[in-house]
Amino acid sequence: MAVTPESPKRRRYSIAEKRQIVEESFRPSASVARVARAHGVNANQVFSWRRLYQRGRLGKNSSAAQPAELLPVTISDAPVAPLPSSTPSPLLTGTIQLQSSKGRLRIEGAVDPICLRLVLDHLLA
Repeated sequence: MAVTPESPKRRRYSIAEKRQIVEESFRPSASVARVARAHGVNANQVFSWRRLYQRGRLGKNSSAAQPAELLPVTISDAPVAPLPSSTPSPLLTGTIQLQSSKGRLRIEGAVDPICLRLVLDHLLA
């Protein structure tokens, strides 16, 4: 006679347990995957519970996960000071040629100094 192994019983979570797991997943710097793993739940299940929670279907929501509130805005004709320009000041143009055992580099025109530093560090390292 063949014996079939019993399948494990499905874990049932109460509304309070679901709400606690979801609220934990809403904390700043919390990862849904890590929270799910810590509670032995699939991350997709936690995402599903989060949707239910946001719709108010897991009981009363805590303030930690409440949606953002709209703030009143007033539009006026007052002039706004222009923001400082983020465009770099014009650089002198020229040509740089560098030969090393790792390769040859030729740069023409204006170059971003940070980008040039990264390239040189890699080439000369």
